Amino acid sequence: MTDGQKHLLIVDDETPLREAIAERLSDQGFIVEQATSGEQALERLAAFAFDILITDLRLPGIDGRKVLDAAVERYPDIISIVITGYGTVKDAVDAIKQGAADFITKPFQFDALLHVLGSALEQRRLRSENAYLRSQLDQRYRIEGLIGTSRVMRDLYHLLETVAATSSTVLIAGETGTGKELAARAIHHSSPRRANRFVAINCSAIPETLLEAELFGHVRGAFTGAVVTRQGRLEQAQKGTLFLDEVGTMSPALQAKLLRVLQEREFERVGDSHTIKIDVRVVAATHSDLARMVADGSFRQDLFYRLNVIPVQLPPLRERRDDIPLLVQHFLQKLCVDIRRPTVTVSQDALRRLMAYSWPGNVRQLENIVERALTFSQGRPQIDVADLGPEIGDPAQSALAEGPWLPDEGLDFEAYIGGLELALIRRSLERTRGNKRQAAKLLNLKRTTLIEKLKRLEPRTDSELPKLS
Repeated sequence: MTDGQKHLLIVDDETPLREAIAERLSDQGFIVEQATSGEQALERLAAFAFDILITDLRLPGIDGRKVLDAAVERYPDIISIVITGYGTVKDAVDAIKQGAADFITKPFQFDALLHVLGSALEQRRLRSENAYLRSQLDQRYRIEGLIGTSRVMRDLYHLLETVAATSSTVLIAGETGTGKELAARAIHHSSPRRANRFVAINCSAIPETLLEAELFGHVRGAFTGAVVTRQGRLEQAQKGTLFLDEVGTMSPALQAKLLRVLQEREFERVGDSHTIKIDVRVVAATHSDLARMVADGSFRQDLFYRLNVIPVQLPPLRERRDDIPLLVQHFLQKLCVDIRRPTVTVSQDALRRLMAYSWPGNVRQLENIVERALTFSQGRPQIDVADLGPEIGDPAQSALAEGPWLPDEGLDFEAYIGGLELALIRRSLERTRGNKRQAAKLLNLKRTTLIEKLKRLEPRTDSELPKLS
């Protein structure tokens, strides 16, 4: 499989016609997948960045128009061809308005389809600078900066909106770069406290000796350098929300003082005996396993229970790969506006590489990669594989590239290695079209070992792969 080959999805419930077209297109060098219904087509489109979509208009269940809408919205650069046995002039006009490159009425000659495909590929190449004009993101795909339409993100939006209506303490867990502060801000800005301040403090970024004063404030003369009385973050967040990032790094002594704040809703500034009553909602976040820290004695159990009233788990990017196209569009649009550059597109080859990568640094790493790729594109209207950098652009070097992503806060080593394993297994299965025996041979593994790894790394994957072996 080479980067020059085009990946094509054909959607038609007429099996003989669909299989005949697929076979002849494969002979022409296209990598073809088939779908028999609109529902199946949407699943395939969510999982893979196809170059070309050929779909019938009349399908059982979800019709071809909805498939076309979903394809163009997710992949503005995709070439879409509509075929139907019930074509009218209005159907043709509507399909073109929806983003289809052309409209073919059954029955048709295969050469006519090839001609349409060739013309559409050439038109896409010529108009690449404007391809993303159709990809303006709608507000329903985000909540206060969080972006995605995957099932896990829709579930997250619902949870955040539900949580926002309460004043309960929230503990947000998730790997580095998943957007924990964005989730906390979403809770605040959707809550009755939104008219007051959202105050954030990163507990891991402030030395332990200063964190107490930063959080609670201090009076003049409380310690060397305390020349004036100063409010802490708690007071600044009065009637609003206090966000404690990386709360797991707090010292035991400070944990005890935070516990009192949560229980009694009061505290004293450093160096002062005057008790201050407080009305603040606390949202904490961590990339550490606090339950494990409780078990090994490095985090207070009573504080954990006080913080974990409503747990929110943010999914890593590798578990919502179908959101990557939307995220890439969002970052590119923002960056292009910032540097006053015309909107840039991303080739489907590059998008496939981005969707296949394991993303140990999650959304934050993706944003950095997009910014770097935009810089390396040097004014060209389209970002290609070579612009992505060695760890993304060259799959053979993904696991071994120099300078792997290692954020300052650290990362989950087991999750990182597991992501690399899963990416290699997926690539081998893609190359062997789902044949597990051949995929295991490519990786120098036993077939049973590959299957066990799939079950361990991503339980749903094994049942969703083609049963070809």
